[in-house]
Amino acid sequence: MGDLDPLASMMTPAVTVTTASKRIGILGGTFDPVHIGHLRGALEVADALGLDELRLVPSARPPHRDVPQVSAQDRLAMVERAVDGVTPLVVDARELQRDKPSYSIDTLELMRAELAAQDQVFLLLGWDAFCGLPTWHRWEELLQHCHILVLQRPDADSEPPDALRNLLAARSVSDPLALKGPSGQIAFVWQTPLAVSATQIRQLLASGKSVRFLVPDAVLAYIDAHGLYRASN
Repeated sequence: MGDLDPLASMMTPAVTVTTASKRIGILGGTFDPVHIGHLRGALEVADALGLDELRLVPSARPPHRDVPQVSAQDRLAMVERAVDGVTPLVVDARELQRDKPSYSIDTLELMRAELAAQDQVFLLLGWDAFCGLPTWHRWEELLQHCHILVLQRPDADSEPPDALRNLLAARSVSDPLALKGPSGQIAFVWQTPLAVSATQIRQLLASGKSVRFLVPDAVLAYIDAHGLYRASN
């Protein structure tokens, strides 16, 4: 056995650095306005699944919803104020920068391109939105880019459409914490029922009534400062 190369003995062995995969949640909506139902539901899911980040994504021109009552700029400003300092909730404004309808598949493809292949992405959908998936643009491709978390309230008693039954049979997982890999599965998450909606809030404001404690104080202050949702608007 020959003498060791003195240079080789001084070399530091290569170290393989393994980066832990991130867990990213996505909650889209018009947020017209954002309210405690949105925020509490998002926070519950983030805590339960140990998400590193939960992105609230305001939509500009939602294909399946009425045109928002206030501008994209105002809705974005309210969401930014609502999540300020609330970890791990953040705002993702990319859909407001698009001059076309806000399709979830486009948003997911863009996000995926920015993330590592092993990062897990969770798309949060309410039960009604989930049942409407077969009407979404390229809906069959969604699970190529994310897992779907269905936020089901205890009082939800409707049945999914036939188009979703086979998908649920093949892709559903009983425990949300058991979702494996970056995408491809569906799980249900029970939500604390909060009887609050953006429609209700807009109606209260239009009639001059208080919405305090239905929206964060910072959002209420913005609404008042800009006279949003009043009868004159």
